[in-house]
Amino acid sequence: MGLYIYNSDEIKKIRDACVITANILDEIGHLIDDGTALGDLDAQVRVLCRKFGAKPAFLGYSGFPATICASVNSVVIHGIPDRKTRLRAGDIIGIDFGVLYQGYYGDSARTFPVGSISQEAETLLKVTRESLYKGIEAAKEGNRISDISHAVESHVLKYGFSAVRDFVGHGIGRSLHEEPSIPNFGAPGKGPRIRNGMVFAIEPMINQGGPEVSVLEDGWTAVTDDGSLSAHFEHTVAIIDGKAEVLTAGKDFR
Repeated sequence: MGLYIYNSDEIKKIRDACVITANILDEIGHLIDDGTALGDLDAQVRVLCRKFGAKPAFLGYSGFPATICASVNSVVIHGIPDRKTRLRAGDIIGIDFGVLYQGYYGDSARTFPVGSISQEAETLLKVTRESLYKGIEAAKEGNRISDISHAVESHVLKYGFSAVRDFVGHGIGRSLHEEPSIPNFGAPGKGPRIRNGMVFAIEPMINQGGPEVSVLEDGWTAVTDDGSLSAHFEHTVAIIDGKAEVLTAGKDFR
């Protein structure tokens, strides 16, 4: 599959999907609290998708059984929400979510604190979020894809954190996952050149400890090998007039 270059009309449709994605994440963020069941969050997202007339992008994707990925503490990505698991004060939870709307996809992720969290966890969330914006700043026409990767990794390394290597960002638009792959690590100056009309999901997944992860027996849930915390932030962006414009900006996550 080649690299897609989207025209302005198509980017508007992708933006519409992204706005719905951001609005739903805004609403779900206010439901995260001590005692909240992960399955209840998932059920509420399904209700909101129906409200906005959008289809959950993840439900049934390659067999994934839920609407959101709900990843708590040492879960890096693809956590499956259920009603048995409840959040506790001091946890962190990454919510990864996307929609299909009128033939185009939006995708975003945020990591939320549950009540008061440790200073170490606060730093991890802050640095991971900052690394996303470092990557977005590097997504400029004429740069190469690995310039995004290098910008993310070089920022988190300053704090002793590590970028996950087994899962990466991606192109997005007519399909949920398109070329190119966008790692969160590596040297600059490699990969395809960035052009106007490209649309990316840039998504740093950053571990407090080492980068190694393993997938559990359910075939989905990825956890840090050393049990350290992991954070995940993601925006869908379009390259417009030479620079990245965030399409999934919400009230609580610009």
